[in-house]
Amino acid sequence: MSKILKILNLIFCIVIRTAHLSQMAGTMRAVQFQTGGLEKMKIGEVPIPVLRKKEILIKVYASAINRADTLQRKGAYPPPAGESDILGLEAVGTVDKLGPDCSQKWNIGDRVMALLAGGGNAEFVACREECLMPIPKKMSFTIAAAIPEVWLTAYQLLHTVGGVKAGDTVLIHAGGSGVGTAATQLSVLAKAKPLVTAGSIEKIDMAKSLGAVAGFNYKEGDFSLGVKQYTKDVGVNLILDCIGESFYNQNIESIANDGTWVVYGLLGGGKINADLLSKLLRKRITITGTTLRVRPIEYKESLVQNFTQNALPYFESGRLKPIIDKIFPLEQIGNAHQLMEENKNTGKIVLKIREEDGRDEL
Repeated sequence: MSKILKILNLIFCIVIRTAHLSQMAGTMRAVQFQTGGLEKMKIGEVPIPVLRKKEILIKVYASAINRADTLQRKGAYPPPAGESDILGLEAVGTVDKLGPDCSQKWNIGDRVMALLAGGGNAEFVACREECLMPIPKKMSFTIAAAIPEVWLTAYQLLHTVGGVKAGDTVLIHAGGSGVGTAATQLSVLAKAKPLVTAGSIEKIDMAKSLGAVAGFNYKEGDFSLGVKQYTKDVGVNLILDCIGESFYNQNIESIANDGTWVVYGLLGGGKINADLLSKLLRKRITITGTTLRVRPIEYKESLVQNFTQNALPYFESGRLKPIIDKIFPLEQIGNAHQLMEENKNTGKIVLKIREEDGRDEL
């Protein structure tokens, strides 16, 4: 009898080992593309990532679309050296495997959100353990997918770079975007007063429902006039600018003396042929540029820790909430990119990678 048990145990070990090796040598579904148009995107089979030091393999349930993904698809924003060339700067799912030298912070099966330099639009992704956050209790994967990239970006813009203070007025461009809706809520949490620009009354109304004290449709005229009226000609203390060139003069007019102007995108162009420096001097403006994707791991670790401690608990209380415009299945990746490029979305565009194993979506 003992001999039979030994044989059965040996067979069991062989089966487990084979399954493990199969996964490590196996493939997964992921977004693939050739530089260019939406028609060049597809879902293909690629190798499951091989884990490096301090990396954790995540079984992905949901991911999301960011502006950086559309730029990368067009060849304008390549991933940092050594990172995955698969699209996707965030993913949520469960811890599937721990890589070499990982700490004991995370366990197999933990529900996590991942900040990535790439690779999120796939069934599995490797992520540095320092860039993981727990999913808020009772929150579904698809809702949680709207948090990592945009909320960490918004938190960075306001706190790490912008130095927002209670009582500040903050002008947030693209107020209907993922970053915009997050920055509006985080400004309110910081006891600042957010003002937004957006391209439709619907987006402005959404921003106001999240706490914006004023909103201006940039398609209908000079938003700096509205800013001056609201601030009684004082101007705003902080500008979060993802537009650049086309808004520069209105930004100059909108900002207060000694204000801070944070540039984190150039959707409106990056070339300014004007008398910019003298205007900066006249108002003593601090202007700074920032990105998140290419930051060193130490910076990201500090950001994730601060956000986890100071902001994440408010998702469980309901004071902060991810805003989602639409959820697409992975197979409709082209439709997701098209919606973003048309600027019709209010909030995040989420990708569902796999079903949630019976968990209700909240």
